[in-house]
Amino acid sequence: MASKMQLKWTELKCELSKVCLDTVKKFGFDTMTPVQSACIPLLLSSKDVAAEAVTGSGKTLAFLIPAMELMMKRQEKWKEFEVGTLIISPTRELATQIFEVLNHFLETLRTVHPDRQLRSLLLLGGNSVEADVSALRDKGANIIVATPGRFQDILEHRNDVSLKPALKSLEFLVLDEADRLLDLGFERSLNTILAHLPRLRRTGLFSATQTKHVETLMRAGMRNPVQVTVREKGLANEDICTPATLTNHYAIVEPQNKLAAIVGFILSEAAQNPDDPGKYMIFMATCACVSYFSTILARVLTNLPVLCIHGKMKDARYKVFDKFRAADKGVLICTDVMARGVDIPAVKWVLQCDVPKVASAFVHRCGRTARSGQSGSAIVFLMPNEDAYVDFILRNQNVPLIKREVSISDPNNVLQTARNIQKLDRAILENGQRAFVSFVQAYKKHECNILLRVKDLDLASLATGFGLLRLPKMPELKDVDTSGFVQEDVDLNSIPFKNSEREASRQNKLTIYKETGKWPSKNQQRSHKKQTEPWSIAKARKEERKEKRRLRKVKKAELKAQGIETKKRKKGLTAEELEELKNDVALMKKLKKKKITEEEFDKNFGLDEH
Repeated sequence: MASKMQLKWTELKCELSKVCLDTVKKFGFDTMTPVQSACIPLLLSSKDVAAEAVTGSGKTLAFLIPAMELMMKRQEKWKEFEVGTLIISPTRELATQIFEVLNHFLETLRTVHPDRQLRSLLLLGGNSVEADVSALRDKGANIIVATPGRFQDILEHRNDVSLKPALKSLEFLVLDEADRLLDLGFERSLNTILAHLPRLRRTGLFSATQTKHVETLMRAGMRNPVQVTVREKGLANEDICTPATLTNHYAIVEPQNKLAAIVGFILSEAAQNPDDPGKYMIFMATCACVSYFSTILARVLTNLPVLCIHGKMKDARYKVFDKFRAADKGVLICTDVMARGVDIPAVKWVLQCDVPKVASAFVHRCGRTARSGQSGSAIVFLMPNEDAYVDFILRNQNVPLIKREVSISDPNNVLQTARNIQKLDRAILENGQRAFVSFVQAYKKHECNILLRVKDLDLASLATGFGLLRLPKMPELKDVDTSGFVQEDVDLNSIPFKNSEREASRQNKLTIYKETGKWPSKNQQRSHKKQTEPWSIAKARKEERKEKRRLRKVKKAELKAQGIETKKRKKGLTAEELEELKNDVALMKKLKKKKITEEEFDKNFGLDEH
């Protein structure tokens, strides 16, 4: 069904929404959004719901409110460890955010209904499994918010906590960002979880896009679901995949000017309102790019705090995420780990430095702004060879882009700053090399590689735009004209690590290199005099061993053909031999402790037979 109705919170036949009206408004929903108007009544009437709605449309409240309402209506009081609602979310950040919203409502409920308290628990991958199990065992839970991998782990492998029996009373299962759950490879985990849940339950499946995999999941985990589709109307009254309050732009910039264009764009926007410059999110293709460019931008954007998040940061992501959410201004540089579901207040602009690997991620990136009915803007920076992407994203995701001219901050100054920073710290120099290599490799794996081809990239200009001192050694640069790249006149070996331990290790390797002409491997660091075996000799040895094995097989086959049985190597010891060995060891111990004489030992050990 396509949702057209829009209810007021007071019109909803739901006690919880009236009790928690102030809490609802706290999250910016004075009136119900279309997805809330459509889904909440259906879920309260015991229907399974599969909802597709644009990002930022209020899906979280669309399943949290009916979940708590259904649990509060049960006449029998919930036990301490009896799970009534399970919410599965693809990422730690999104699960944490859902858990925080949930607890706002539970605090209100504890005040209004002190006799009917509901316990909530958050189970995340990356945290201590023992801590999660201990919390389950000691505090119990009625509503669990979890990432699929961690929940499956506790469900299947931790018998010291009775999670399976606790799920027998489950009334409501929520799969949030279902398409992302499957994209991240959680299909096996979801199938395992579904197999342990009662069939007589309500299920809510929420997603920004419906894919074939999501339809398969619907068939596996839902009973005659009602499909709800909520679309935004564009200027031509056509359905679009982004909020109507979001304006999408694109800019064409030369690869060597992209970094300067991003700097100039942010400075220009911040200057328009110096008292409230706002918050900006910059999406990049790889973890290495995020790590490198966050260091550069932190030195250039001196008036704005610059933070970064990527998938390899693990536990540090939470602190950065919370810091940026609480900040009044700043820049967050991130990968697509932050593209889905997370709600960060007051994001003024979303900047896509690189086009995402898959087209659907384009929509989700943009959706970090213009949330809950607020206005917002997004822009993607395209290189000249990527201009066809504008038409592609319109046809593929139905997202129209408006061309925008951007002011480019002095490119020579920005890039020279990047180069100067690398000269001060070898770690940044190496980060820059890794960032460039990872970008080119990611570009090769792009979903839209018919339009975006590596061979169309101007790699020399791109390396200039990265602010590299030298070009890295990589296959993609073979037989490519790189005359457009001007390398810095500097001895790379003279650039030190700021970290004293890393620098001491490097100097030791450098000494070995000067003596032997070869850079030492990890095994050679203990003894730098050890020479590496030439590849040709190593290959010859390998071929020799291979030939010996072949000859042994031929000889064995010949003997078998003549009826001669070859003796098989004895595997292990018999029980009799083990018992004899045990007795011999006991004798030696007695002799050592002087419990027997040497004559007695020789006699028992069989040494005096001759």
